[in-house]
Amino acid sequence: MAVSKKQVGVIVAGVAIVAIVGGVIAGVVANQPTGADAAAGDKTQNASAEKILPVVTHDEVPEAIAALKASGFTPVEPGKLTVATSVYLPPLGYQPEGSKEPAGTEPNFGKLIADGLGLEYNPKVVAWADWPLGIQSGKYDLITSNVTVTEERKELYDFASYRNDLLGFYVKKDSKISSITEPKDISGLKIIVGSGTNQESVLLEWNKELEAAGEKPAELVYYDDNAAGVLAIQSGRADATLGPNATAAWSAKETGDTKLVGTLSGGWPLTAQIAAGTKKGNGLIEPVNIVLNKLIEDGTYDKLLKEWGLESEGIQKSEINPPGLPKS
Repeated sequence: MAVSKKQVGVIVAGVAIVAIVGGVIAGVVANQPTGADAAAGDKTQNASAEKILPVVTHDEVPEAIAALKASGFTPVEPGKLTVATSVYLPPLGYQPEGSKEPAGTEPNFGKLIADGLGLEYNPKVVAWADWPLGIQSGKYDLITSNVTVTEERKELYDFASYRNDLLGFYVKKDSKISSITEPKDISGLKIIVGSGTNQESVLLEWNKELEAAGEKPAELVYYDDNAAGVLAIQSGRADATLGPNATAAWSAKETGDTKLVGTLSGGWPLTAQIAAGTKKGNGLIEPVNIVLNKLIEDGTYDKLLKEWGLESEGIQKSEINPPGLPKS
């Protein structure tokens, strides 16, 4: 099957991110990305105008505004919520051509939180490595940039969760494979995965279980040329891919050539959540949590995830400082 330039560009970006994500499962260091948030590098991904989706907005949330006033929190800039975010790959965060503001799920969450708090949204594009000090020093009020909650980070920051951190199995749209959720489902399949990644570690563990049970393991397939991997899926020379769900979901939404058949936690075998973060103890996280739960309650949250193709990463309730990946 021929692959268009648009398809290659979008899917290659999604597959390339697999190589960026390290093999860390539980060993995390504060201020370093882990799980899906390891995708938040310094590389900027310019998306074409056709990829600019409508930004979901919201009215003020009175109870959140009241909580904000009672908290004693003072924004960096009066009347504004200064939100740090990184631009790297759609759909998480990117800089659309001709746009002065970042787009993607993470800036969109920042915008919705500002709306709910009755503050002007003031986005600041920052390199991934710079947000921790920026939040600590008071340069930014909030971070919404695919940050995975860890126990070490919780010592310095307060978090309000808004997405599950997921890996996704994707197959060709017309594939007969309908579900991959456990080791037996990959028996005998050819699966594209990044070398040295957490995703590879998962598949290797699953293969051990299959071999111990006398079953045929999956064949892991590696491509230095990501475009070749895309073509391998479309031509049937590989059965599935395993990588960060967000970028693969965007590819599936944009091209219509692949489909999701299973997800795993980004911290497998542990669970992990993506959250908005602020300086610990500054009083902001409770109002933010109120806004997020209001978005979930009234359907705005589901609308946002649908816009960006991330319905599979939805949560039922935003939690303040949920359990994080453990310290190393």
